[in-house]
Amino acid sequence: MIEVTRLNETKLLVNSDQIEFVEETPDTVISFLSGKKIIVKESRQEIQNLVILYKKKILSDCLIFRKQPEQA
Repeated sequence: MIEVTRLNETKLLVNSDQIEFVEETPDTVISFLSGKKIIVKESRQEIQNLVILYKKKILSDCLIFRKQPEQA
């Protein structure tokens, strides 16, 4: 999940796997697969970077987990 900020300064965690698209109109609008939309302070590029960092962390954690020796 990534953390974004609504226009009223409220922090919100969103499931990045449910994002359908992000547009700047000029406010940044995140549209979800469910059809819901939210307006956030972060730019489209910032959202993209947050998603990339989140997915890198997930993959990294998976690799670390796989490298641990098996316990009997």
